[in-house]
Amino acid sequence: MAFRYRLQKILDFRIKKKEAQLLVVQQAQAEVIRIEKLIAQNAAEIVTARQNMRKADFSMLEAYDRYLKSLYDKEKELQQQKEEAEEVLAQEKAKLLELEKGVKVLEKHKERAKEAYIAEENAAELKRLSEVALQKFFQKAQEANAEELEAELKKLEGMNFNEY
Repeated sequence: MAFRYRLQKILDFRIKKKEAQLLVVQQAQAEVIRIEKLIAQNAAEIVTARQNMRKADFSMLEAYDRYLKSLYDKEKELQQQKEEAEEVLAQEKAKLLELEKGVKVLEKHKERAKEAYIAEENAAELKRLSEVALQKFFQKAQEANAEELEAELKKLEGMNFNEY
């Protein structure tokens, strides 16, 4: 009979939850990366605006100042979004770690149960083998006794009782 783990459905359920949480973590990481790209684009826009400001007409300086101020405000907002996304990512990773712990606990329990099952099967096999060996021993002992009795009978038959 093959080993069958009695908590296999629970283990499968926990594995599915862990895999779903892994997808959530990957999405949170993708969000952090997306925001970092936006921050890099905003920084490039700031550098470009500063360079263009130096070459621009004096009448455009006020417009460039407002534009730069809006870019700096956007940078602060993106930094705040990045911090929030990193916080969400950390929370999702913590959830993933908890789910992984649950899966590892059940997998370890399954391994121990399988080892116990194998030990039990080995013990039962050893018992069956010892019973077979014991039966063979008794059978050989009976055969030896039967042969001994036959030899004694032949010896007795070969003796001549008339001599006495």
